[in-house]
Amino acid sequence: MHTPPPVHGAAMVGKYIKDSKVINESFDCRYINLSMASSINDIGKAGIRKLFKYFSLLISIRSEIKSFKPDLIYVTPNTKGGAFIKDFFIVSLIKSLQDNIIIHFHNKGVSKYQDKPIYNFLYKRFFKGLKVILLAEPLYEDIQKYVERNNVSICPNGIPQSIIKENKERNNSEKFRLLFLSNMMKDKGVWTLLETCKILKDKGYNFMCDFVGKWSDISEQEFNSKVNEYNLNSCVMAHGAKYGEEKAEFFNRANIFILPTYNDCFPLTLLEAFEYGLPCIASDEGGISGIIDNRKNGFVIQKKNPILLSEKISYFMDNKNEMIEFGKNARNKFLNKYTLQTFENNIISVLYNNL
Repeated sequence: MHTPPPVHGAAMVGKYIKDSKVINESFDCRYINLSMASSINDIGKAGIRKLFKYFSLLISIRSEIKSFKPDLIYVTPNTKGGAFIKDFFIVSLIKSLQDNIIIHFHNKGVSKYQDKPIYNFLYKRFFKGLKVILLAEPLYEDIQKYVERNNVSICPNGIPQSIIKENKERNNSEKFRLLFLSNMMKDKGVWTLLETCKILKDKGYNFMCDFVGKWSDISEQEFNSKVNEYNLNSCVMAHGAKYGEEKAEFFNRANIFILPTYNDCFPLTLLEAFEYGLPCIASDEGGISGIIDNRKNGFVIQKKNPILLSEKISYFMDNKNEMIEFGKNARNKFLNKYTLQTFENNIISVLYNNL
């Protein structure tokens, strides 16, 4: 499995599994870290160091399987590109040593690549004989060409519960607060949200949109230049990456959470927002429609559509009582479905069923 660094959804879930007392008491586990990158910006980049590390990884996997003789091997592979090719050979090696393998996808992209002859060839061999865990039912469409539904288990991720300080003034503040929390990347919909903020400002809405996240393929200078161009200095602010109590403070004072992403699988930030009782507006992307119940705890909208996004945000601004009700529904869904304890129990059940 992948564990940090770098810090991303799949790596964090890998850490939760590795550190889980209940999982390690249920199974006699051995862990091997599949991560090749040392940072988010290092993902997808090749090099001699990585090649050496990869061959060392293959040797470690072979040695561990030979000595430990596991009843079940759990793997978190990638779905596309060079990362998939890397994991294809890892899974092929495992298949030569053990035939009871379950893979847990924390990403998507098979359907995007399946029409390319070389990938179609590899996918057919990769998925043969494998059981699959997906994070949400909508993600099955991505692999349905290669995997029968009865070989798929659905196990949503979960996160540790936070100690939340109630903010009674959150929904009574004169200035409405929007929160975006993710890496500052084009694929996360940063520019779409800025365009949305311009539309809302031009309509006379009084709000503040906080962008929280590590600078990535969008630089701080580039972002601030666009803010100046749109004349949004009074209602938009970027804060960089925040962790722990600082991050919690942004969740605690926000009214709604926005994630207009173009490329996501199962964003853990939505689970965090639900925990804080925040209604969410996010793109119809990956497994998001399996997280947000449309018109109950948020809205799932078309990608790259700032006009539609502005309409949904302004709906909450104009209907605060309904917004509060959506937030309560979000909090209840988190407690019922997305806690780390629920995830641990679910993954244990799935693994036992595949022994």
